[in-house]
Amino acid sequence: MKQGDLVVRKSYGGDVLFRVATTLEETAILKGTDYRLLADAPIVDLSVVSDPESSGAARQARIKASESTLRIQEQREQQALARELARAQSENHSYFEVPGKVLHLDGDSNYMKKSMQLYTQMKVPAYGVFVHESQMADVVYRLLPQIKPDIIVITGHDGVLKTSNRDELHNLSSYKNSQNFVDAVRIARQYEKSRDNLIVIAGACQSHYEALLQSGSNFASSPGRVLIHALDPVYVAIKASYTSIRETINLSDVIHGTISGIDGVGGIETLGKFRVGMPKPKALVGVKPTV
Repeated sequence: MKQGDLVVRKSYGGDVLFRVATTLEETAILKGTDYRLLADAPIVDLSVVSDPESSGAARQARIKASESTLRIQEQREQQALARELARAQSENHSYFEVPGKVLHLDGDSNYMKKSMQLYTQMKVPAYGVFVHESQMADVVYRLLPQIKPDIIVITGHDGVLKTSNRDELHNLSSYKNSQNFVDAVRIARQYEKSRDNLIVIAGACQSHYEALLQSGSNFASSPGRVLIHALDPVYVAIKASYTSIRETINLSDVIHGTISGIDGVGGIETLGKFRVGMPKPKALVGVKPTV
């Protein structure tokens, strides 16, 4: 057993595919490959997976991820068609689109890469940073004035500690990284108090949903303390980026559009960040855009 190995836990029936982050004597620290879960397990309870596609849980997670991506693409195409028709019926001027800009902080480098690939695919302007969860508050403080995003995603790995029981789930100390996420959200809200001016999406697997909302998040995980897919926060950010500033983000639509659903993600009514401009500006050589 070594760092980087793909493994499943025998005692859990191989329900989640993990990558070994590090080993400590007889214990391994694990990070989910498809779910934002941080866990530890006895090495004797782990089974190495040579072919990731042979893992039924991983295969099912990827199918759900593809379905969610397809839904987002279809919604984007429908919105674009509706705008084209509206412009054609009103004025014959060309227009341009300004989706909301995202600052994405991630505690996992692999998830960071996957997230940035999806932002690029969906044409969402995004700036991504891989940073350990314990450093997120400091990075939020430093980067928000520099990047000036419309949306910030604060995510990584989390989980309920094994020593905690159901009666202790209200306590932040029962979670591996929820306190770090809460600290980062509070810094973001000190920078911008209005939840419509800066949309905050925070949390990971089994995170303290209530604490994240109370600290200032617009959307957070996990109401049911369940596992959330690695790309769930990204789907919410894309929906926010392409919802008009004149409309509130459809809560039911965005939540049920995620892979984990209403047990994995929740939130409050929030205005979107998408803008339309007219007429379309000409390209200017040597001028750096600010939007």
